[in-house]
Amino acid sequence: MIFMNEAFAADEKIETTTTTAVPAIAPEPATADTLLMNVGMVIVMGVLFYLLLIRPQQKRYKEHSDMISRLDKGSKVVTQGGLVGEIEKVISDHEVVVDFGGNVKMTMMRSYILGRYEDSLPKSIANDVAKKKDKSSK
Repeated sequence: MIFMNEAFAADEKIETTTTTAVPAIAPEPATADTLLMNVGMVIVMGVLFYLLLIRPQQKRYKEHSDMISRLDKGSKVVTQGGLVGEIEKVISDHEVVVDFGGNVKMTMMRSYILGRYEDSLPKSIANDVAKKKDKSSK
């Protein structure tokens, strides 16, 4: 029995020595440091917001306005509604008359023109003759 008591006493001694160790606590940063970190994060988020959202949108708007300014009489265009027509008359810098065929002519704002019809066509068509020749040569 004495042997058992000594074993329990040794276990208790080991447990008490392991539990008395206190982990090191890092010192808290100063208030000025946390303020600078928060302001820095806001600036970084603002720069990312500009680079990822605002700048690409401005670039697309500029390209679209340049394309619209180059359109003149006889250009075949696609509207935002998906209609294909030909510009018949330029009324002003902001308005054009578009002929959609079948004696249908509409006055519309230039900003509602998506682009030139030729530019909106896909580069390759599903039933392209060149593709059929490539498959037969294999």
